[in-house]
Formats: sequence, structure tokens, C-alpha cells
Amino acid sequence: MPVVTLEPLELAALLCSRVCHDVISPVGAIVNGLEVLEDEKDESMREFAHDLIKKSAKQASARLQFARIAFGAAGSAGAAIDLGDAATIAKGFIEDDRIKLEIDAPRVLLPKNQVKLLLNLLMTATSTIPRGGMIRADIVVEGEQARFIILAKGTSARIPTHVEAFLRGESDTGAIDAHAIQPYYAGLIARAAGMSVALSLDGDEATIEAKAV
Repeated sequence: MPVVTLEPLELAALLCSRVCHDVISPVGAIVNGLEVLEDEKDESMREFAHDLIKKSAKQASARLQFARIAFGAAGSAGAAIDLGDAATIAKGFIEDDRIKLEIDAPRVLLPKNQVKLLLNLLMTATSTIPRGGMIRADIVVEGEQARFIILAKGTSARIPTHVEAFLRGESDTGAIDAHAIQPYYAGLIARAAGMSVALSLDGDEATIEAKAV
């Protein structure tokens, strides 16, 4: 299978597209809510608009905080990130009416690429349970090295087509689009962190494991 080769500008553009895709929905809902407040006199509709704005603003904030660590610089080169803070941010981003997230992680500082990888693999885990379910992440840390075991359980669990190839930096055509950029980027982060990623499926449970090479 051909290896994907991206120019830095192309990689940056695709990652920006992914972040915009995640944020545009709650931002659009905030705009809609403000329009209702401007035009609507009915008190029940105004209350609905207030609730919509509050919920959407919280969601937009959670998605931006997540993207800052998962895709952004998150500090200077070589910086460490608090694993506990990252777990809190991950729960705010992932948990909703469909998916619940449990993370068993010590409160320690980890090299930022390992934490970025964890968040990206949690995103990948959500794609394995399209009908929702439960995700559990167990993180074992020895010194400055972590091992991640992520279990995603739900009806019709699956490993999305080509996601393993994207993690390896490969695709059928040798090209990649904004839809596939997240698992591709997760693979880049894994290699930068000196870690390997393996996926497996057993019935309605998908497992993602990342460990030092």
C-alpha cells in the first residue's frame, strides 16, 4: 500500500479543516440562538435560546480545549502535560448522550507527544462504536513512558475501513483527505513518541493499545 507523503502546508491545512469541522456546529448553534433572542418575544422560545447558547458555548469550549492539546503545540518544544488535566479535557470533549468515557490514569506529567497520542487515540476509539457505548482508557506509567489500553464497547463495534493503514501512514491512493487526517496524524504522533499502535476487534468490543517500540 502506498505511503502518504504530505507537504507541511498541506498537513496544516487538513488539520485546520478537521478542527473547523468539530467547532463549526456548536458555533453555528450559538449564532442561531442569538438570532432567536433578537427576534423572538415569546418567553419560552427565549428561554430555549438561552439554553441552546449555554450548551453550545460549553461544547465549543470543550472542543477547542481538546484540539489545543490533541493537534496544537500545547506548550514549548519538549514540554510535559498533566495527564489528569488531559483526562478531564477528554471527558468534556467525548462524553455526550451516546458515549461515556472512563479514564484510569495517574496524576503525572508526561511528555506532550504521549498525551497528544492518547487524545488522538480516544478520538479514534469513538469511531469504532458508531451507535455509541462506553470507552474505558487504562494508562500505566513507568518513569516517563506510558502504555495506553483503550476499550470501546458498543453495538455494532467495528474498526473503520483503512484506519489501520492511515495510522501506518499509508492509503490506497497515496493521498489523504480531511476525513482521514486524524488517524494519519495519530500515526505521526505515535512514531514521534516512539510508540506503536495496534487495533483489534472481539465481538462488540474494539481495543486500541499503544506502547513503547
